[in-house]
Amino acid sequence: MTTPLSGADFDELLREVLARVEGVLDEQARLRLLLDAVVTMAADLTLDGVLARIVSIASALVDARYAALGILSGGVERPLRTFIHHGVTPGQVAEIGELPAGHGLLGLIIERPEPLRLHDIAAHPESFGFPPHHPPMSSFLGVPVRIRDQVFGNLYLTEKSGGIDFTEQDENVVVALAAAAGVVIENARLYERAAQREHWLAATAEITRLLASANLEVDPLQTVADLAREVSGADVSWIVVGAGSDELVLRVVSGLEADPVAMRSLALEESLASSVVRTGEAVSVDDLAADTRALDPSGLLGWPRLGPAIVVPLGSATGSEGVLALAWTHQHRDRFHDVDSSLPASFAEQAALALQVARARRDQQRLAVLQDRDRIGRDLHDLVIQRLFAVGLGLQSTSRLTDRPEVADRLDQAVDDLDATIKDIRRSIFGLGALESSADLQAEVTRLVERAAATLKFRPSLRFEGPVRTMVGEDVAPDLLAVLAEALSNASRHAAASAVDVVVAVTGAEVALTVGDNGRGLPEEWRESGVANMRSRAEGHGGTFLLRSEPGGGTRLRWAVPTSASAAP
Repeated sequence: MTTPLSGADFDELLREVLARVEGVLDEQARLRLLLDAVVTMAADLTLDGVLARIVSIASALVDARYAALGILSGGVERPLRTFIHHGVTPGQVAEIGELPAGHGLLGLIIERPEPLRLHDIAAHPESFGFPPHHPPMSSFLGVPVRIRDQVFGNLYLTEKSGGIDFTEQDENVVVALAAAAGVVIENARLYERAAQREHWLAATAEITRLLASANLEVDPLQTVADLAREVSGADVSWIVVGAGSDELVLRVVSGLEADPVAMRSLALEESLASSVVRTGEAVSVDDLAADTRALDPSGLLGWPRLGPAIVVPLGSATGSEGVLALAWTHQHRDRFHDVDSSLPASFAEQAALALQVARARRDQQRLAVLQDRDRIGRDLHDLVIQRLFAVGLGLQSTSRLTDRPEVADRLDQAVDDLDATIKDIRRSIFGLGALESSADLQAEVTRLVERAAATLKFRPSLRFEGPVRTMVGEDVAPDLLAVLAEALSNASRHAAASAVDVVVAVTGAEVALTVGDNGRGLPEEWRESGVANMRSRAEGHGGTFLLRSEPGGGTRLRWAVPTSASAAP
């Protein structure tokens, strides 16, 4: 209210006119400063820079010693996810400790997003008071910052210069600043989202390039996990593979050292990964430990306590490869809120297609190797073995023509050596049928058993126990297949059996191959050439090899090793 000028003497009239002129000049200066502030804010496209500018400009516009911007999180326990402050020194911040969470007087403005002016903060009934080492504050002005129809956060200003209260003009200026800030913040968020999308697209292109290259040393799943964690700013990422909830296994982790055995021992049947595999839809959670659907891996040795997470399907229309999970610690919760979940979902879909293309290329390479091995095996069988067999027959007939015992003995020894050589070549032919690394161990074991049926004249029984397809590492699979090929070859050549049983079982961190027959058993004197190789392959992985045989009671061997090299003692 202005003072009525009627009845005032000349001195009073002059003072009133001067005061009104100064007020008009001050208002014009504020409007110029507000206009400059809007232009200055709009010049910065980074969201962090824009938010810092808003706080410092608001402080200057109304002569407030302290200013802050609280950004809403949408959560109940901690409504504020970010608190940007101005006027408080770094030393004071360190002494105060944890920043406000959005309760008390700050929570009142969050519940009722409208301007609020106070003479004394401590006198308000909603005030919680200040923590130790907090600077004293009395006058207060709070204004919500809106983006379209949603409240983005709140501007808080305290301690107006001169120890006076914030005025209605101050409120109007800050309200105008908040309206302009909402537009600037929206533009900065759009710019950041565009930049984020570019980063994810670049990561997708990098995945395609790496998987399309001929570099066989690159682990495709590890590459996907590493790039996803780097682009998203997550603290840790991991990939769970498997097409069904009962076949899921945690395969790779990025961001920390993890024990492969402990990873694969997780029961993932009831987890977010299982849910995402079943539904094919991405899932976001605010806290892994608090969500009843989630299996929190924070209990694994070396893992930090994780908070928010995003789990997206790693698959396409042709099928599911598993899931890609991104997780953040509670200290880095802001990074989780900055990620648009549709971007990692799109990245995972493209990565799955790249994995399928890479797998098809490796399958073609594997097929070419197998075809070449089959050709070598046929040549060895049809040419080399037949020629050696013919030489052996010739030597045997020659030994009958000599009457010198020493010559006959030498010829018989040569025939025995040729027979042993033929057996070694046949063993090598069986070994050529085993892949150096098998992506599907169960299929390869089945193929070897089917091939052995042609020489045994009956099909051996085959049984799988446990997650053979997912638990046996690529470093163990080639030796297991080689031992199985050797065992089946021995059964077909020596056992004279009518039944052969093959069992491949995974129990805990151990895979065991058991091959038994009902044949005539081992002779009293036999050479341990192939058996020595089996034992050596087991010992090389820190495993065991047992062979039991009784005359007329058949033979049974058990070859057991850790499921992967990292699990070996």
